[in-house]
Amino acid sequence: MLYGRRLPTALATATAGGALLLSACGSDSSGAEAGDDRLNVVASFYPLRYLAEQIGGEHVEVTDLTAAGVEPHDLELTARQVGAVQQADAVLYLKGLQPTVDKAVAQSHSRHVIDATAAAPLVDHHLDSEDHDGHSHADAAGDPHLWLDPTRYAAVAAGVGSELAAADPAHAADYRQNADALVEKLGDLDREFHSGLNTCAGKAFVTSHAAFGYLADRYGLEQIAINGVDPESEPTPARLGEIQRAAKAHGVGTVFFETSAGPKLASTVAQDLNLRTAVLDPIEGVREPAADDYFSIMRQNLTALRTALSCST
Repeated sequence: MLYGRRLPTALATATAGGALLLSACGSDSSGAEAGDDRLNVVASFYPLRYLAEQIGGEHVEVTDLTAAGVEPHDLELTARQVGAVQQADAVLYLKGLQPTVDKAVAQSHSRHVIDATAAAPLVDHHLDSEDHDGHSHADAAGDPHLWLDPTRYAAVAAGVGSELAAADPAHAADYRQNADALVEKLGDLDREFHSGLNTCAGKAFVTSHAAFGYLADRYGLEQIAINGVDPESEPTPARLGEIQRAAKAHGVGTVFFETSAGPKLASTVAQDLNLRTAVLDPIEGVREPAADDYFSIMRQNLTALRTALSCST
């Protein structure tokens, strides 16, 4: 049984709570064709689409609302997408991440709505300073990037398996088996990160976007973020000064940027401190799903962190 395993506390809480709700980003694909007996599942962005596909397998048709290369925070739904949400058999979203999705979900007729935050409640990974408007960098709903901690992602996966089984009892055993296998793989990934990051000379890393708080918390690292959880925010000169002082104090040698945001901001900070730049991917979307997926990108992130933090073999 899936729930007989020794899983993270967040997972135990999620399974005890029953049905979940999810929010995510993806591509504007159509749902199941008329007459198709597959479950019509809508996911709001890539991390939730990946769960739906891996757990649903051949029994589901997945519509991803956020196209590859689109910033999930900026998603605006088309009328067609709103209709897809309202007519879906199951909806996976992350409450608070995408306001237009939240609104569409509130109007949905689906009895199976899965919110990722029900399985893995959000926490704030805020900056110590304030942004240019005088407000905290932390989003009021908390840091949404929970999938970057494999144990939190596993909690969500278990909830998705349970809800799909409830939505499609004829294939319930397959959904639970697939969720069980995915949770096991995520446990293996968690152990890889623990093993790979427990021999590092450094513990602090600088990133352009505060997306890696859950990852840092899980593996005993310290995230020094130039921007808050909103990648579109602009750091003040005072914040840039704080970053420079913190980087020097911790002996940071690398400033990470994201492929979607580009290296400009990270390069500016790196040049001022004579540091290297490298990519750390928040996996909010995947440009080439045929070449990369959640697991391959997480392992690329692990390699990048090990190099930046001077981890021994």
